[in-house]
Amino acid sequence: MSIQESEDRARVDAIVIGAGLSGLTAARRCVDAGLSVVVLEARSRVGGRVWSQPLEEGGWLDLGGQWIGPGQTRVATLAERLGLETFPTHTAGESRLDLAGHRARFAGDLPLAPADLAAIAETMAAFDAMAGNIPPEAAHDAPRAHAWDGQTVETWLRRQTRSEAARAYLRVTIASMIGASTSELSLLHMLFYARAAGGLAALIDIDGGAQQTRIVGGTQQLAAALADGLGDRLRLDTPARAIEVRGPGDVTVHAADGSRRAAGVVVAVPPALAGRLAYDPPLPPARDLLTQRYPMGAVIKVQAVYPTPFWREAGLNGLSLSDRGPVVGTFDNSPPDESCGVLMGFVEGHEALRATAWPADRRRTAVLDAFAGVVGDGAARPLRYVEADWTRERWSGGGPVGYAPPGTWTGYGAAVRAPVGPIHWAGTETATVWNGYMEGALQAGERAADELLAGASGG
Repeated sequence: MSIQESEDRARVDAIVIGAGLSGLTAARRCVDAGLSVVVLEARSRVGGRVWSQPLEEGGWLDLGGQWIGPGQTRVATLAERLGLETFPTHTAGESRLDLAGHRARFAGDLPLAPADLAAIAETMAAFDAMAGNIPPEAAHDAPRAHAWDGQTVETWLRRQTRSEAARAYLRVTIASMIGASTSELSLLHMLFYARAAGGLAALIDIDGGAQQTRIVGGTQQLAAALADGLGDRLRLDTPARAIEVRGPGDVTVHAADGSRRAAGVVVAVPPALAGRLAYDPPLPPARDLLTQRYPMGAVIKVQAVYPTPFWREAGLNGLSLSDRGPVVGTFDNSPPDESCGVLMGFVEGHEALRATAWPADRRRTAVLDAFAGVVGDGAARPLRYVEADWTRERWSGGGPVGYAPPGTWTGYGAAVRAPVGPIHWAGTETATVWNGYMEGALQAGERAADELLAGASGG
């Protein structure tokens, strides 16, 4: 059989590259509309940046995305439809702060001077007022887009507030959302990011914010359920290599197991990874250059498992914020039945790049020392220690999300989600609501599928 005959036999209406939440959503939407679909996933599992593992001690670990917050209606509705239980992030007790020389155990407001607290509130209010001028569908068209895209978040923070404690707090919290330092982030990008979530507080807060709720059993159940509905349309361990556009409604995807033709393709991977595919003909310059200027953040998600969440007995909630490194923040990730205790932390940005080069035992010791500083010496002796180093995840390229350095949005932003002929772009980086989150992944998958369906119907 010739290559041409093989491709013709494998012809489908739509090919989806990537079986994360975005790609799976796009695929299910196309299937529900009656299209023939194939989903190509490079990993041996579904979920992408959503990844859960059961624990022998009881409970589970979410190694990737794990939270649902108010306003994230798509993911909450999906969880409810699947009958998944949710529970609130544990916050009862006192937190730890180690920031700009301030070290304290506290409950309620941050233990900073009134002038520092006022500076934080004023800076956040100014930020949100600016973000309100960003059109989520076209951040590059904002009234002051070029001025905002021509500077970093760090530059703006230094001008906006003279309070070092306020700057340190916002530096750490903003950087922790992206996995990159404020000196790398375009101010316009971060304004867009906040606008897509409904404000900076929505991104930072636990109660009433993005870190409010978790799913019993882990978030990968969302991806598994979407994948179950696809049956044998899903191909695992099948990385796509190249996309060849032969004409309107005629595209060939070359993958590890052969080639397939389709009327359209949805590329549901981060821009940086999408840029590693080979395209024939080459992508338009704006799209090609965008993929070179939209890097992934850097994060290592670290978790330690204990017989019980022992810190709760000491009146601690496991929450912390620090600018000392390597761990910038911690959470109590214990299951709701307290069958074990789980303390989770993030090593992010330059700290992650530094730590990933260390020997594993040095990294483990540094993390557990940081945990001990949060909840006491008992943290140094876990039952098990688990880390998800997303900087080494070949098929993510980093994490938790891609971001735009200065100049990217105004130079190439129009290409973020604009189709290139029969090629459509999904992934949470293309979302206009809750960009970077599971909610954004679902929205982006819906949009990409609708674009493809409109093309299939001649709309």
